[in-house]
Amino acid sequence: MMRFLLLFSRQGKLRLQKWFTTYTDREKKKVIRDMMMLVLARAPRSCNFVQWRDLKIVYKRYASLYFCAGLETQDNELLSIEVLHRYVELLDRYFGNVCELDIIFNFEKAYFILDEFLMGGEVLETSKAAVLRSMEDADTLQEVLQTTDF
Repeated sequence: MMRFLLLFSRQGKLRLQKWFTTYTDREKKKVIRDMMMLVLARAPRSCNFVQWRDLKIVYKRYASLYFCAGLETQDNELLSIEVLHRYVELLDRYFGNVCELDIIFNFEKAYFILDEFLMGGEVLETSKAAVLRSMEDADTLQEVLQTTDF
C-alpha cells in the first residue's frame, strides 16, 4: 500500500501531495522536507528505489517534476514505478503533453485524476480509458452547471 505520493520540482517546490495514511501536519512537513533532500541529492543515474526509515521510497523524474511514493516494505517497487508511470500517462492524455504549469494551474484536475486512479493507496482503476471517461463526464457536468442559472 502506498503511504503517500508527492510531486515536486527540481527546485524543491511541492506541486502536489496525497496522503493515504494519517500524519500530523508536523510529520507531513518533515516527510516532505526529507523526501526532497533525499531525492534531489541523488545522482541522475542512481537507482529509483531508496530505503528510508520503515518505508521504501520509489521515485521517477519526468521533465522537471519528481513523482515520489512512500511504500510499505512488502510492496513491489517495480509495480509502484508502473503506477507512477500510469499516473503520468493519464495526466499526459488529459492535458496533452503535460508540463509543470498544467499541474500548477489545474491542480484540482490533477487531484481528480489521482482520485479516480488511486484510492487508499491502492490502484482503483487500471483502465486509462475509464479514468479519462470519468474526467470527460466531470468536465461536461461542470460546463452544464456553469451555463445553468439556479
